Amino acid sequence: MKHVALIVAASLLAATLTPTKAFAGPEDEPNGGEMLVDAAIARPIGAVTTAIGVVAFVATLPFSALGGNVDAAADKLVIDPARETFVRCLGCDRAGRPERFRGKEDEIR
Repeated sequence: MKHVALIVAASLLAATLTPTKAFAGPEDEPNGGEMLVDAAIARPIGAVTTAIGVVAFVATLPFSALGGNVDAAADKLVIDPARETFVRCLGCDRAGRPERFRGKEDEIR
């Protein structure tokens, strides 16, 4: 268990120390290193975060329902982490699909 905590801590530290693009435009493509770090570190952490968010959302659902903020709780605890994990392109630093993929769904229909 101690080794798992050490690996998680090292992964989080490595993720925060990786250089990010300050002024990335839509024409910038992620390089292989960014894709590797994303696949090896960020995506597994995102999947765990999404799973924890689902558990927290279900556990707090009665309180959210009484408070009238079920939609906000779902967005922050489940939707946002899931979008970062499963919709963001590999190596990209923004959620959502890259510009080069936008509009393809409209052409298919």
